[in-house]
Amino acid sequence: MTIERQRFLRGPNLFADTPCMLTLVDPGPLAGVEPAAIAGLHERLASLLPSLRPRSELAEGDLGELLGHLTVELQSLAGSEVGSVEKRAVRKDPGQCRVVCSYQFERVASQALDLALRLLDALVNQTNLDVQAALAELKDTVADCAIGTSTGAVLAAARRRGIPLIRMTDTANLFQLGWGSRQKRLQATVTGSTGYIAVDIASDKQLTKTLLEQAGLPVPEGETVRTVEEAVRVAGRIGGPVTVKPLDANQGKGVTTRCGTDDEVRTAFAHAREHGRSVIVERFLTGRDYRVLVTGNKVAAASWRRPPHVTGDGVSTVGQLVDMENSSPARGEGHTNILTKIPLDDIALDVLRKQGMDAGSVPAAGSVVELRGNANLSTGGTAEDVTDLLPRSTVQICIRAAKTIGLDVAGIDIVCDDISRPLAAQGGGIIEVNAAPGIRMHQYPSAGTPRDAGDAIVESMFGAGDGRIPLIAVTGTNGKTTTTRLIEHAARLTGLSTGMTTTEGVYINGELTMEGDCTGYHSALSLLSAPDVDLAVLESARGGILKRGLAFDRCDVSVVLNVSADHLGLDGVDTLEELAMVKEVVARSASRAVVLNAHDPLCVDMARRLAPGVEILYFSLDAGHPVLRQHLADGGRAVFLRQRCVVLASGGAEQRLLDERAMPVSMNGVARYNVANALAAAAALAAAGFGNDAIVAGLSSFVSDGKNNPLRSNVFDIGGVQVVVDFAHNCAAYGALSEMARGMAAGQIVGVVSAPGDRRDRDLREIGQVCAAGFDTVVVYESESRGRPAGETARLISEGAASASPEPGRLHCRLDAHEAIRFALRMCSPGDVLIFGCGSSLSELIEAIRPDMPQLAQKISAELALDDNAGAPMEGSFHPSSAITPIQARTQLV
Repeated sequence: MTIERQRFLRGPNLFADTPCMLTLVDPGPLAGVEPAAIAGLHERLASLLPSLRPRSELAEGDLGELLGHLTVELQSLAGSEVGSVEKRAVRKDPGQCRVVCSYQFERVASQALDLALRLLDALVNQTNLDVQAALAELKDTVADCAIGTSTGAVLAAARRRGIPLIRMTDTANLFQLGWGSRQKRLQATVTGSTGYIAVDIASDKQLTKTLLEQAGLPVPEGETVRTVEEAVRVAGRIGGPVTVKPLDANQGKGVTTRCGTDDEVRTAFAHAREHGRSVIVERFLTGRDYRVLVTGNKVAAASWRRPPHVTGDGVSTVGQLVDMENSSPARGEGHTNILTKIPLDDIALDVLRKQGMDAGSVPAAGSVVELRGNANLSTGGTAEDVTDLLPRSTVQICIRAAKTIGLDVAGIDIVCDDISRPLAAQGGGIIEVNAAPGIRMHQYPSAGTPRDAGDAIVESMFGAGDGRIPLIAVTGTNGKTTTTRLIEHAARLTGLSTGMTTTEGVYINGELTMEGDCTGYHSALSLLSAPDVDLAVLESARGGILKRGLAFDRCDVSVVLNVSADHLGLDGVDTLEELAMVKEVVARSASRAVVLNAHDPLCVDMARRLAPGVEILYFSLDAGHPVLRQHLADGGRAVFLRQRCVVLASGGAEQRLLDERAMPVSMNGVARYNVANALAAAAALAAAGFGNDAIVAGLSSFVSDGKNNPLRSNVFDIGGVQVVVDFAHNCAAYGALSEMARGMAAGQIVGVVSAPGDRRDRDLREIGQVCAAGFDTVVVYESESRGRPAGETARLISEGAASASPEPGRLHCRLDAHEAIRFALRMCSPGDVLIFGCGSSLSELIEAIRPDMPQLAQKISAELALDDNAGAPMEGSFHPSSAITPIQARTQLV
């Protein structure tokens, strides 16, 4: 078996609302295997991998189900727990085995599927495979991708609050929480608001002590030393036992407590020097070790930390007791589990020596043997929650300590006899302030009440908010870009900092920041990561949804404009109904409202499957459309056209917004498709909470020219001939253009048409038929061949046109686009309209006219290149006037 194609669908997608991996596999010798044989394979797999339990439902399944089940199980066995995917019914590719499964880490999922294939191949071909060795490799990959326990607790809290998460790289513990201008960053328990200076201070224990002492906070006396002689001298001056620790280490590394003799100080100094050049010698405070977590302006949790220890049974040695304790499922390496394994290292042996023991000693039954002087969880300690015991004075001391250092999240280490008593009354003090405090001890204490420290950190970052900016997603077969731009334009006029993704690129506040077809996952993610965006409008195309899924878990408002024949036969989508399922992914992602086309049955059908509570708004060019009338009768909202006026209605109440002719995109009302796009934009803006003034201002001032909306019905006057340049490349688009041209033309209509070569033969012929029916004269040229032989696409379109209109002189073919435009222009007279469809760039028109009209070509080129007059009309081009002056008042989305 071999992998034909693999895709990671990272957001809501055709198969599930959660991330999943889609793999198309060539089953090879397993093609056509019967269900009973598949069940038998599963049983044999279980004998090879005992932890893989049989599932009776697979007896009626197929090979894809078995591979998906095995891939999920292997991920779980490697330590990456994933759930099953609730798949939606989607047509299967003939001759291929489709595997869809959940994943937590992409590298792990891909490796697990590869192992699943190797396992099945080994069974079929009766070859040997070292399953345990392969599983060990998979576990190593999981370890590389794993998220730390403390970070995981914060992320889990963020998910519960509905805050979107973005992992900045596959292996880093650096995350973006939230979107756009409301985003925050998190690394472990350090937030984006944590200052560099504060972290630097906290990493210098002596400086920290100095600042705390200056603030009147209790700290043990001590000094920083560089030599063992200095350490012994300082310890002698302090008198009594001392603690010796590195100046800038963390997690309890190199810390030795209760050093009472010169030799003990020397040994402790040597341990500390392994972790830093400078060493602190300070008075050892007697009592228990406590950690207090401060988040923002409050104490979120407090724990009594107990040093790592074992309890004797009268039979086992200390070493054996440590091994038994480390075998607990709760203990793991580093921060991968609730507790850390206890190290039996030189420091532990030194602690044992002070108790008159070594690793081979057999403690009496019930006796407690300590293995560390400090109680850090990272060196094997345990914790008991004491949050409710803190007196108000101690709470205030901890909050002041965090503020003194400048930390928004801090771990305050306190030593005292009894945390329930004020520190001053018992000689307790602060021994450290930590800038990246671990929170395992609070989330999962060995005793006491668990505290959701992760949620406390999230609350300090976001308050009651969810970190989301308003998000509007637009999809459909035709009109996406224009609708997206209309919405963004109207929102930007209100003073919001807007972001937008379109077929032309990514825009922030109207400025192009990334050029290209940016209607997929990566472009949307790039925009949502931009820190200066208050509202995002995302054009969401079919290809991006199929290749990567959506870049967002949900949006506020989604818009589905229409579903018509285009891209059929690609990516396993062959029918209009299957294409509608792809578009529906966007509709189902809406949490607030969905805007649907009342004229399109496939759009209307989507309304039945939306989440409860999501509002539906219809748009319609016909005020009497039955779907619209019923929706309004049921109390719903809609935007429609009545007597050439755009109307926003809610039940029986109607609000007239503006005349359709006042919208430049309508081309004085003749561009019916753009009127529909404007209605959809108005509905989306209303659903998002914009007022009528903002909607009117946006619709009445947006101009669809070569600067503001390139290749979307851009009109140029070429010697009295109105030349319309458009991206049209399917039947619905060409039909709409021909209808618009009839309203513009005083004479004939000439269509210069093409389509991408990756469309099906019958689709290309149908495009020819539609163009022949809509245009007086058709000139076919060759656009992108996309795998077809040169000229074949034009031939198929021409065949379709000839079958619909066999009259001589109506059909011509010029394969070169420039030659086709020049040929068509020579056929035109003033008053005629020329439609140039399937345009990939306005430069095609410019270069086509340059040989015959060099001055006009240069003028158009120069005007399109202007940056500071983006909306200024060009001489010789068509621009309906704007009837209403845009307002600048900011609109608050609610």
